[in-house]
Amino acid sequence: MTSAAPIILLAMKTAPAPDLQFETRAIHAGQAPDLMTGAVIPPVYQTATFAQRAVGEHQGYDYARTDNPTRTALQECLASLEGGRFGLAFSSGMGAITTFMLYFQRGDHIVVADDVYGGTYRLFQRVFADFGLEFSFVDMTDLAATRAAIRPNTRLVWMETPTNPLLKVIDIAAISALAHERKILVGVDNTFASPYLQRPLDHGADLVMHSTTKYLGGHSDVVGGALVTSNVSLYERLKFLQNAAGAVPGAWDAWLVLRGVKTLALRMERHSQNALQIAQWLQQQPHIKQVMYPGLPSHPQYQIACKQMRAFGGMISFILHGGKAAAEKMAASTNIFTLAESLGGVESLIEVPAAMTHQSVANSPLEVDPGLVRISVGIEHVNDLMADLDQALENL
Repeated sequence: MTSAAPIILLAMKTAPAPDLQFETRAIHAGQAPDLMTGAVIPPVYQTATFAQRAVGEHQGYDYARTDNPTRTALQECLASLEGGRFGLAFSSGMGAITTFMLYFQRGDHIVVADDVYGGTYRLFQRVFADFGLEFSFVDMTDLAATRAAIRPNTRLVWMETPTNPLLKVIDIAAISALAHERKILVGVDNTFASPYLQRPLDHGADLVMHSTTKYLGGHSDVVGGALVTSNVSLYERLKFLQNAAGAVPGAWDAWLVLRGVKTLALRMERHSQNALQIAQWLQQQPHIKQVMYPGLPSHPQYQIACKQMRAFGGMISFILHGGKAAAEKMAASTNIFTLAESLGGVESLIEVPAAMTHQSVANSPLEVDPGLVRISVGIEHVNDLMADLDQALENL
């Protein structure tokens, strides 16, 4: 189990057999009908505290920051989908990363992929560096450079794959083998891929992180985060930190993510189908200098993506010939693609990372090309999406 035993009113359910398919586990893992009412969907336990039979004698739950049955259901489901033993849910993706960073101590060194979400870079460089953690940023598609970045005090290798926003694909198995030679932990932000398309633990990673706001929630109506691991000692410490630091989701937020997960496989198939067709079309457009999408044979890590991903996801980045002015004009000219930060919802979004999600890496080695546009391809009809992008490009 991933946390305390469920309250008596919540039916215990045997963990889905390993041979059950992803789609089945997404609907059933951790989600038993309510024993009192027979409700098929796990209830929202909207409570802050739980009655105790006697002093110190409770039914598996005492205070909702420590554990909540709705959160337990989500944590068990996410662990199953990632192929891990233990799941922990948080109030945001950054709350999940923050809690994980509390696992480390002053003087510890962390090697980080050189293309990460701007908020992650800001958290590392402007918060945890002040508390004595040391960070080095390196292109992890280069194994030699990654090996050279490791120091005697390195305790973690942290990556995103595909990366945000350049969509590099990092060989999880190769990096994990390299790190484990020196007993270094490997953490993977799997937000862009989701567990349906990629399971980092299967490739040797020790821990997986998600912004559940994105594909797992899938409807742009909730903010959340998660960590999944099979490492018992790591889980036990992180479980303590989850409770001690308190960056936990409310029951309603946990329920919304759990609801979203039920359709994850269907959505990821459509996201990926739409994105591949759009990426292929974008390559033919004269206003576009470069298209970045792992499903294109022209992508530098296409073979690695084929090896470790089921499909290639819904995220595409591209650079316009007209630079910053063209990128901002195009992003403001779409009708179906909404100009907004975030990603992974059923609706399509468009943004200019240098001016939006990645402002915090300006004037740093991770600075983003101002002509870069990032789109989150939704599940609308692909012809409508391409027509919208086409008219926006024509306006340049």
